[in-house]
Amino acid sequence: MAESLAVEVVLATPAKQILLALRVDAGATVGDAIAASGIASRFPELAVDDMPTGIWGKPVSRQSAVSDGDRIELYRPLEIDPREARRQRAFAEKG
Repeated sequence: MAESLAVEVVLATPAKQILLALRVDAGATVGDAIAASGIASRFPELAVDDMPTGIWGKPVSRQSAVSDGDRIELYRPLEIDPREARRQRAFAEKG
């Protein structure tokens, strides 16, 4: 019997956050886990296949192997640069 690994696949938007726990075969890649999770069908408005990925906050490619307990993250593009957002808030507060 092939060994399986417990992983999580996560994606968040301002309106919706999803964490999916699943098991994948040993030797599975980040891309395999994302596909197995079915997360793309939960976010049809996003190009999930084109999103950058990471494991526990560290950017990785979709060809990277996963380990037991990994949290696979999908990163959506920022709507605004955080530095620009701070500038806009500071300007609004000075009013």
